[in-house]
Amino acid sequence: MSILALDLGTSSVRGLVLDGDARPLPGALARRGVVLTVGDDGAGTLDARGYLAGLAECLDELSEQGRLREVELVAVSAQWHSVVPIGVDGEPLGPVLTWLDTRPESPATQAGPADPDAFHQRTGTWWHRCYWSMRLPWLRAHCGSRVARFAGLVEFVLGQLLTEAPMSISQASGTGLLDLRTLDWDAESCALAGTRVEELSELAPRHWQGRLRVDHARRWPALARARWAAPVGDGAASNVGSGCVDHTRAAVTVGTSSAVRLLQRMPAHADLTPLPRQLWRYRVDHDHVVTGAAYSSGGNLFAWASRELRLPTGAALEAALAQVPAGGGRPANVRFGGDRPPGSHRAGSGELRGLGFGTTAVEMLAGLMHGVCELVVDDLAVLESTVAPPVDVILGGGAMAASPWWRGAFAAVLAPRRVGFERDPEIGATGAALVATGRIADAVALADIGRTDDQASATTT
Repeated sequence: MSILALDLGTSSVRGLVLDGDARPLPGALARRGVVLTVGDDGAGTLDARGYLAGLAECLDELSEQGRLREVELVAVSAQWHSVVPIGVDGEPLGPVLTWLDTRPESPATQAGPADPDAFHQRTGTWWHRCYWSMRLPWLRAHCGSRVARFAGLVEFVLGQLLTEAPMSISQASGTGLLDLRTLDWDAESCALAGTRVEELSELAPRHWQGRLRVDHARRWPALARARWAAPVGDGAASNVGSGCVDHTRAAVTVGTSSAVRLLQRMPAHADLTPLPRQLWRYRVDHDHVVTGAAYSSGGNLFAWASRELRLPTGAALEAALAQVPAGGGRPANVRFGGDRPPGSHRAGSGELRGLGFGTTAVEMLAGLMHGVCELVVDDLAVLESTVAPPVDVILGGGAMAASPWWRGAFAAVLAPRRVGFERDPEIGATGAALVATGRIADAVALADIGRTDDQASATTT
């Protein structure tokens, strides 16, 4: 059996074929870049139809290469928090708001949850612009047309491809409208969002499986009988792909953005452990949760610095960074894209300080990269307080695969914890496949973990 894993990210959409052990098959990867529109007003949006077209091109490419012939299961890792308003004709009424968008504000007449702490414990979220409880009223006010319903990006995309596309429990938890224990839409959250349950997607039951619509089965006949598993939030999928699937091992993932997360077993309808006020909690599936903190800066910060500071590339950049002492670089506030919840800094809050005529572009980059490390280590300490510290840490994600210096900087900041590096850059897709096949417990044995000074694997591009 082969598994088609789709990674519906913010900077790209990818499709790759894995073997039955969720290991990528050589060369079986198709990728399309995504145009993310950002603005000084805090906008961070995607075009839904353009995104769907990019995914279709990936499937076309894999189909033409004969890579889909043995596929029996399709697994999906998808970005959390996105939302798009849908009109009565089923078409988007505007662009998709991504996690990066900081424009939504609370209505002046609304006071928020009656008991903020109880709200946080119940939903794992806050009344914050990142979540639908604040986003939906803002979207209604700015749409200009009547909204028939709201969907996440993944529900819109899969709704165009499959006979039905309910919202997975994992994706629903990222909206901030789900009760994490009962796995129902939370009444108070929906009231804050000014929405009825009928305007939201149906929730996928345990073991839900989807099928391609007839017209798309003709386009990709090899997938006509393939089963589609419920999508997994990208952060949760990355934890599984990194082999971080219990309370002894935390994942630090740096892709477009960055995060630190701990996965634990907490079945539906069972009591949840207390959640520290600084951390969020989302669902992986009906039986597991992931707790942690996320940041709007990561590989996007590296990309901005590389472009605007005209940095060297590849080995030349790594050699230049190696001359910067540990903890070196210039002091930085890395909130270029604003804060993820519960923080309130808006986009444009980034700073570089202590600059002089002798400051080099590489020193500025080192300061930015080290700033991300410092954000992570502070929240990791809070996360550890919920279990038996210290935990081991596994670094992963595309930005980690691309920069040995950044891996070393993280290892230095995280000491004396044991720190490893997940060499597979496709941890989100791999993790989604393991969740879809019910093999979360096998993730530790399948993870490709090495030392932080290991070179990036040959599969990294």
